[in-house]
Amino acid sequence: MDVRLLEILVCPVCKGPLENRKAAFELVCKACKLAYPVKDDIPVMLEDEARPLGAEET
Repeated sequence: MDVRLLEILVCPVCKGPLENRKAAFELVCKACKLAYPVKDDIPVMLEDEARPLGAEET
């Protein structure tokens, strides 16, 4: 994924920073405890598409 895109993307729920988890193909918001999928190098920034993080993932 383009580094410049990652610099401007924020969580759509809280507007907080996102962590790129390349191996899992996800962008993670630690504040909201949500993981947004990245499909074909395109982040899916929809709250309905995000999965909640488990306690061990935060």
